[in-house]
Amino acid sequence: MQGNAPTPDGQVADAVTGNWVDTRAPAFARPYLRLSRADRPIGTWLLLIPCWWGLALAILHDGQPRLGDLWIAVGCAAGAFLMRGAGCTWNDITDRKFDAKVERTRSRPIPSGQVSVRQAVIWMGIQCLLALAILLTFNQAAIAMGVLSLLPVTIYPYAKRFTWWPQVFLGLAFNWGALLAWAAHRGTVEWPAILLYLSGIAWTLFYDTIYAHQDAEDDELIGIKSTARLFGTDTAKWLKYFLVATVALMGLAIVEAALPNSSVLALVVAIGGPWAMGWHMAWQLRGLDIEDNAKLLQLFRANRDTGLIPLIFLCVALLL
Repeated sequence: MQGNAPTPDGQVADAVTGNWVDTRAPAFARPYLRLSRADRPIGTWLLLIPCWWGLALAILHDGQPRLGDLWIAVGCAAGAFLMRGAGCTWNDITDRKFDAKVERTRSRPIPSGQVSVRQAVIWMGIQCLLALAILLTFNQAAIAMGVLSLLPVTIYPYAKRFTWWPQVFLGLAFNWGALLAWAAHRGTVEWPAILLYLSGIAWTLFYDTIYAHQDAEDDELIGIKSTARLFGTDTAKWLKYFLVATVALMGLAIVEAALPNSSVLALVVAIGGPWAMGWHMAWQLRGLDIEDNAKLLQLFRANRDTGLIPLIFLCVALLL
């Protein structure tokens, strides 16, 4: 439980060395950007990628790309950055006492004293208001989905206190963009989007279980629950289940979306996405060592590429 103290400049322990926040951002802004995890961009990617999946799949479904889809893609990117920041700020506010007891998290801005709780609340509100301004440019269905997303975001930090499956709640929050972006294009939520959402939740269970193993020992001492602690040495077996569920559900989503209007070639190419994604997840499994924190963090960060793989296949299918 005895960890390293924060570095003199306030760098967070698990941030990428030499990141732009620690090297180029104005000094006054660094604690707030660290609260938003701007120094650790992987979370923004993991929130954004399901949005782009949902948009690409919606276009594949109706075969009607529109100029407004470009704004949906850009708006989702900006919204993902802001809402990931707001969500992380909320998470750090609620977890500040736990974070102070865990080696990897004690250097975060609130437990290390860089930011007060009041300042964090104000910063969270600013990010939410900016994200709301973007959301209001979408259609009514997407706006409704955006408002509903606040429910899983609000609950997630508390999930580790009452369930061994907090990663499910993270999946509910982090993949909501698949539903929102589909609705932004189609004006409603349909079965392919729901299947894609479920696929994303299975993927989140995969990568966040890997991530959670970094804190398993500290979590046990302070009574925090996680799938990493639940699975223990059986983690690899469970990750295989999540891999299969991710690939199968995404494949079903693509078939449901593509059959009405897409060519056979487009369907085949799109189906190649989850297949290739599954191989990338299998590669992670081969390198898994739940006792090696550096390797766990490396594998977790590799999931940006995991998620981009099916997106590339979907984009190619749109051109066919």
